[in-house]
Amino acid sequence: MPHAITITGTRSTGHRPLAEYERLFAEYLGPWAASGPRWYIGGAVGIDTLTLRWLAEHTTCPITVVVPVTLDAQPAEAQAAVAAARAAGRLEALVELRHPAGLCAASYHARNRWMVDRSQFVIGFPHSASDAGSGTWYTLDYGAGRGLPRLIIPV
Repeated sequence: MPHAITITGTRSTGHRPLAEYERLFAEYLGPWAASGPRWYIGGAVGIDTLTLRWLAEHTTCPITVVVPVTLDAQPAEAQAAVAAARAAGRLEALVELRHPAGLCAASYHARNRWMVDRSQFVIGFPHSASDAGSGTWYTLDYGAGRGLPRLIIPV
């Protein structure tokens, strides 16, 4: 079993009800979470925030949130999810990479590479299987290029 797993996914999650995401997480993250890996999650809205909340509530695994600049630069919803995980004692670490370019595609890609470089497995929740060019697919492809196994669950 992998000791560290990166989660990546779309920011566009409003097209499905929350209960459907929770079912997907229970089905696809639950079996991995039982083995107690470290989870690396980006600090964005969408899948990042949803999986952070789910893992904090349903597992005891260590969770590390990684942001490209600072947490203050992330949307309020993402900041609230991190604060809730921290208040519940579920956030093992918050990594602020302080990328010099600020929030941009290059800093998000650097964040995603940082997470994947510390993982043995990548789980992706892309908006669709053909969402080429997205940060989610960038991360999944980066992991594949490093020889890491991937689990892809289009949402």
